[in-house]
Amino acid sequence: MTRSPLFGEEHAAFRQTVRRFVDTEIRPHVEEWEAAEEFPRELFARCAALDLLGLKYPDAYGGTNAGPLYEAVLFEELGRSGSGGVAAGIGAHIAIATPPIFSYGNEEQRRRWLTPAITGKSIVALGVTEPSGGSDIAAVQTIARRDGDHYVLNGSKTFITNGVRADLVVVLARTRPEGGHQGLSMFVVERGTKGYSVGRKLEKLGWRSSDTAELVFQDCAVPAGNLLGKEHEGFYIAVGNFQWERLWIALSATASAERSLEMAIDYAGSRTQFGKRLAEFQVLRHLLADMALRVEQARQLTYYALWLHSQGLPCKREVAMAKIAATEADVWVADRALQIHGGYGYMMEYPIQRAWRDARLGPIGGGTNEIMHEIIAKELDL
Repeated sequence: MTRSPLFGEEHAAFRQTVRRFVDTEIRPHVEEWEAAEEFPRELFARCAALDLLGLKYPDAYGGTNAGPLYEAVLFEELGRSGSGGVAAGIGAHIAIATPPIFSYGNEEQRRRWLTPAITGKSIVALGVTEPSGGSDIAAVQTIARRDGDHYVLNGSKTFITNGVRADLVVVLARTRPEGGHQGLSMFVVERGTKGYSVGRKLEKLGWRSSDTAELVFQDCAVPAGNLLGKEHEGFYIAVGNFQWERLWIALSATASAERSLEMAIDYAGSRTQFGKRLAEFQVLRHLLADMALRVEQARQLTYYALWLHSQGLPCKREVAMAKIAATEADVWVADRALQIHGGYGYMMEYPIQRAWRDARLGPIGGGTNEIMHEIIAKELDL
């Protein structure tokens, strides 16, 4: 069980509930969902029934108003599920797709879109990344042109988690060509809107059980009432949730790294070579100790950034550090765990190979770790 002054007894009880759910209703089906390259839509409804989709939202919209620390616990337990795809699909819905609706939507928009998302009746995706680029948000090329009481969208998005099955997508588009980051706006595009389509479902190295899509907007007429916030202020909406998105990634990555460590310890304790258990070889004992050290370093840095964020304190530098530390620990620990498993680890029936594949997206998603280093450098006034 995780030990930290951040979490009290009530968080521990909540963690036990989520862990039972993960162990009984997710983990046994991971192999099946990986092969199908998607998990059942009904999993969203099941999460809603357990009040997991609206932990930081008011009860007026179906949430529990429990707060970000409870959501952090959920992200950690999903990160231990053995499927990066499940953690990504549920996490993206909670951590990056619904926050703009709550933070910038008006009352009618919240009740129209947020409530069904919290109660598991709709799936939400965030559409920012484009084929021409991802980290440079100001370079978005999807165009939204005002035409009477509608905006007409033309362009495409890619690498969109939940994009295949999304009932609505929160889309960043350009409303003023010459404006740079000052000329972007955020819209909600609903499934069935004429001119909006899923271009294709993308095949991936990891996160295979999450549906990932390329989305196409071709003369897609979106009602002006679907604008989130003010026109030309979409850039600030997009970046306003960056710290929580990156904390989600860091929390999930740390939990995933811990699970890889556990698998390595279990295997080393049961596998015999040259008449001894692997765990009896000093070189391997030291390696496992180093793996544990990496996990704990990542966890403590992530928890510090989480505490700052939960207190409303500046945390851009610390969150960037946490994302780097956690995602790189996840990759490093999974790689060493795979090596410990030897040839068996390379076989599909051993879950360590999936952990190894899933971990690799961490340093890329949510802003690459190269971008994180740049953020840290700027925070140091370099």
